[in-house]
Amino acid sequence: MLRKLLLIYGILSSLLYVAINILVPMAWDGYNAVSQTVSELSAIGAPSRPLWLWLVIPYTLLSIAFGCGVWLSGERNRPLRIVGGLLIVNGVIGIFWPPMHLRGAEFTWTDTLHIVFSIVTVVIFMLEIGFGAAAFGKRFRVYSIATMIVMIGFGMLTAFDAPRIAANLPTPWIGVWERISIGAYVVWVMALAAALLRAPAASPKLTLVRGFSPIRDASHRRRNPDTQPALSRGRF
Repeated sequence: MLRKLLLIYGILSSLLYVAINILVPMAWDGYNAVSQTVSELSAIGAPSRPLWLWLVIPYTLLSIAFGCGVWLSGERNRPLRIVGGLLIVNGVIGIFWPPMHLRGAEFTWTDTLHIVFSIVTVVIFMLEIGFGAAAFGKRFRVYSIATMIVMIGFGMLTAFDAPRIAANLPTPWIGVWERISIGAYVVWVMALAAALLRAPAASPKLTLVRGFSPIRDASHRRRNPDTQPALSRGRF
């Protein structure tokens, strides 16, 4: 029961993040989601920063709780355990996320740290999806790879325009590129949660690598040690 509740938090965290990105821009007259990044909503001096900080707290807690749920779900699945650990680490990093400055302001150490944290977070995202792909069957693996391609592609488009923010130059589409990249990850998190919530049913479309489900009764494997999946013996 606890595991399922924690997994549901993963879906709720993604929905809350979408809601945050709808509600918070309303606190900033003149903010343009097409030409401005998500990070600018929490920038130092941004009128939307206070609301962002209040709403991001429950999002962070939900994300960490979801990571715990994934960790519990991967009791005998090493890749899934790694995904859970990465989700927890990513949530903790979010607590200490350094803000950037508004466009045109002097570039300081907080802006540098913001860039560093962004790079680290993207790496963690890729690792989460990569190990998640290794933990599940073919359909989820293909979907995860497609997600990574979308995130990398639109992430590169965002990165190309990023230097223009500090220089206070036009970035007509950076908000779109970034939101597509982030959105792909948000949807993947919901898909992961849904797959694990359905895992006890042992659906062939959602079973883990080699047909292994981390939720399945362990007594069968104790009675039949030769049927234990390769993942639980340390091979993946």
